[in-house]
Amino acid sequence: MTVTAHEILFQHSLSVILNNQQPGGAYLACPTMPDYQFSWFRDGAYIAYALTLDGERVSLAYKASMAAQWESAARFHNWCAGVINRRAEKLERCIERAANGLPPIPTDTLNARYRADGEEGPDDWPEFQLDGPGTWLWSLAEFVRRTHLRPLPLAWEQAASLTARYLAALWQTPCYDCWEERGDDVHISTLGAIYAGLQAAQRLVPALDLGNTAQQIRTYVLEHGLTPGGELAKSVGLDMVDANLLSVSVPHGLLSPDDPIMRRTVARIERELCAPTGGVHRHLDDVYYGGGAWVLLALWLAWYYLEIGNVQHADELIRWSEAQTDSTLNLPEQVNSAMLAPAHYEVWVERRGPIANPLLWSHAMYLIARLRRATFS
Repeated sequence: MTVTAHEILFQHSLSVILNNQQPGGAYLACPTMPDYQFSWFRDGAYIAYALTLDGERVSLAYKASMAAQWESAARFHNWCAGVINRRAEKLERCIERAANGLPPIPTDTLNARYRADGEEGPDDWPEFQLDGPGTWLWSLAEFVRRTHLRPLPLAWEQAASLTARYLAALWQTPCYDCWEERGDDVHISTLGAIYAGLQAAQRLVPALDLGNTAQQIRTYVLEHGLTPGGELAKSVGLDMVDANLLSVSVPHGLLSPDDPIMRRTVARIERELCAPTGGVHRHLDDVYYGGGAWVLLALWLAWYYLEIGNVQHADELIRWSEAQTDSTLNLPEQVNSAMLAPAHYEVWVERRGPIANPLLWSHAMYLIARLRRATFS
């Protein structure tokens, strides 16, 4: 039986992820870049979701009750719960201060990334990012739903409840976006992640009462989160789109994929951010490694197109992404074949070294796109 190139890359992507999971459950974002040898809630949530999907496929195909992919995802979720529960006192202070109209104390908020042992990394990083915990709650709920896990482990229930109350208290607080930029803004992709996280937590812990807050977030986005042209805005008050706005629909579901607002947003992303040579830029102001085209964003856009049934366009994006592998089949974070600000490329290489490769998030998005594509075969 002939094994196709994409099947080989699929298996390699699984290996890259599983080989870079640490004993305690954390996924290193990239094993070759020092600044990325940490575990992010956001990256890890998508990685765990990819493994959850593939574990479901394997379990159904072989009539097994548990796949290695599910075991890996469960270890990551357990790691996240431990990181959060050990900081319960700090998060409760954040919640209390918000109730009294006070901003959080920075050292009390959740970090975006942690060391493999669950401890904080160096303090020179834009750590306050609310999208990561929200995306983790979404991923956790997907794992629980697809594995039919009951009852919910007590530590997971405690972490889910605490994280949801933390997000519900702070959702209007400016923070860094998923690219770790613009820390003084309120970002629409972040609000989408919080919205999804609150809804997920409500399913996980029915005793929570978060429905009104989730609806307030959605109303806020529709009233304050649009550009003059009627697209979703990168941030409140900013007439700009960002490819991360795909997440507002897929997977976070604040808008359906075929909602007119979402379609207008994707059309503008296509016009402004899709590189002529393939791939998708983050946003027009991007200078990180010259503002290259990101592999994971091309796969994200493919995921979106699969959700609306545009298989041809999705296939083009997936094929481009597959062509970006190196000689060992690793997928990078981005490529420099198309850059928005090429003068900045060498500056970042000198500061951090080569572009992150392999990036586990890129490999996770490849798994997700391929698994979703298989449903059309």
